[in-house]
Amino acid sequence: MTQLFYASTLFGAMTLAAAIDDGRFGPREGRRILLVSNNAAIPEITPPLDEAAGFAALRPRFDELHSWNEIIAPLHPSDWRARVVEVPMLSRLVASRLALGDGPAELILESVAVPPARTLGGLVRDCPITVYSDGLMSYGPTRDPLPSEISGRITRLLHLDLVPGLTPLLLSEYGVPAESLPCRAFLDVIGKVGGETGDARSGRAMILGQYLSALGIITPEEEARLHADMLCGLVARGFRGVLFKPHPAAGRRHAQRLRETGAELGVELDVVAETVPAESCFAGLRPELVVGCFSTALITASRYFGLPVATSGVESVLERLTPYENSNRIPATIADALLPRLSADGSLEEPPPVDLPALVSAVGYCMRAEVYPGLRESATAYLEAHGTARYFKRQRLGALDLITAPPAAAPRERSPLGRLRDRLSKALPQGDGRVTAQER
Repeated sequence: MTQLFYASTLFGAMTLAAAIDDGRFGPREGRRILLVSNNAAIPEITPPLDEAAGFAALRPRFDELHSWNEIIAPLHPSDWRARVVEVPMLSRLVASRLALGDGPAELILESVAVPPARTLGGLVRDCPITVYSDGLMSYGPTRDPLPSEISGRITRLLHLDLVPGLTPLLLSEYGVPAESLPCRAFLDVIGKVGGETGDARSGRAMILGQYLSALGIITPEEEARLHADMLCGLVARGFRGVLFKPHPAAGRRHAQRLRETGAELGVELDVVAETVPAESCFAGLRPELVVGCFSTALITASRYFGLPVATSGVESVLERLTPYENSNRIPATIADALLPRLSADGSLEEPPPVDLPALVSAVGYCMRAEVYPGLRESATAYLEAHGTARYFKRQRLGALDLITAPPAAAPRERSPLGRLRDRLSKALPQGDGRVTAQER
């Protein structure tokens, strides 16, 4: 029996390891193949996950390791999809390269709605599919409709219980059951992965970088300002040593620009290698405050390590996300509604109390109303109780008929002079020129 696992991030690979250790894939009776993919904008200059610090601790769980980038080179994993006419030939090619024989007994994918996972689901056929979650995105709608050839084979969704009490919306329209992984299994994996954090010392604040500009959500200049605001806020709170953890797919430009800002502010800024898991920093360095935009790592820092966390810049990101069904909307909504907000002046503001499951359900319905008609009633109830501010766009609500047009304004009371003019207008013959429209 062969099981084919796919991963594109170290966080994903750690989630897989936790699921394997927890027995979610049964006893090891056959081959376990890990297919890795480097989806960075320029993968040629970005280390793949199997070269990341700590991956060696995960490697023994798999019998073989293969690179999807090498199989489809020189094409980019996130852009390439097999054409319908090519599927039979390429399916045989993949099976041959991975020595799958008649096919694996199970295919395990992340982010199944988009390439390269979706591409693999279409090429590795005739076997059940397990999907494991992509952090906070598991709580949002399925990004794009799936062909029945893929959706009909998905048997379960494995996810980390990042937000207790919140049920994943991902794949629910296909009747796929969600199974949460125990916190202990994930923490055990983190403890084994470790990771070198360079010369960074414990007791500092930490900034989590993302790659928002690479996704087209904001410009590079805006993302640099966002990081600078985070640093200014930490300095205003008295921190003189800050650790910056870049996103693995973001490259080095964010760290370079933040170092310049740190020098201007007189801050000692250490940069952790992009291949080191943020969770390893949480475990080994115990930062006194972790700041980010809406990174899943903010939730893991708080949920699994009990660290103080704060968001920065989420409100502007929520406003800029397009289209409304952008899959980052639910992670941004959860982070904004759940976590304290750090301003550039150093102040921390707690978010107002919110019924998070109801909010996520309402936003999810507005993102893909045609897929989740059963959520309309609860979405309407939430909007009536809490209004439309911050998380909803009036144009989208209007298109879904969730808000009514404002009532027509009542006729304005005429002034005494206006009423006199009206009487004169009625009394005088039309066209005599004594009271013209312009004179009124």
